[in-house]
Amino acid sequence: MNSKFAELKPDILEAETNTMGVGQSVVDPEIQNVVLDRVGIWMSSICALHCLLLPILLPIAPLVASSVFAEAWFERMILTFSILVGFAALFVGFHKYHRQLYPLYSLALGGLIYWNKDMFGHEYEPFTIAIGAFLIIAAHVTNIRLCKSCKTCEDGCGSKK
Repeated sequence: MNSKFAELKPDILEAETNTMGVGQSVVDPEIQNVVLDRVGIWMSSICALHCLLLPILLPIAPLVASSVFAEAWFERMILTFSILVGFAALFVGFHKYHRQLYPLYSLALGGLIYWNKDMFGHEYEPFTIAIGAFLIIAAHVTNIRLCKSCKTCEDGCGSKK
């Protein structure tokens, strides 16, 4: 809760909230950041499941193999969207709350590993995908925990300010 509102008496607080316009809404930045983190976690998880389940689906359903889901550009598009959402969520958490860079490092490393998933050959590709996805998901989970541990950067919860 904002410290300005915490100091107000209940009747003043009620009058202040009643003066807000009908179309106005107050969105808590922490909730917005958690939503971005969760979207990033889901996108990374879906991308990992896509890449891990595709080899199982290929022998079973040849039609899936020839569809858009098996295309390299589709994989890159999902991964790019996941990284962009992740960067937005982690940057908001970094800028407004915790000032810790290691979730961004984890996201970048996970994205780099994931992008180059075939660097050790096709036989190790599922392991590389799992490591990259784990690092991306860990970045989001860490960001959520860091954001919940402090309300603002002035709280002294690991902030460099």
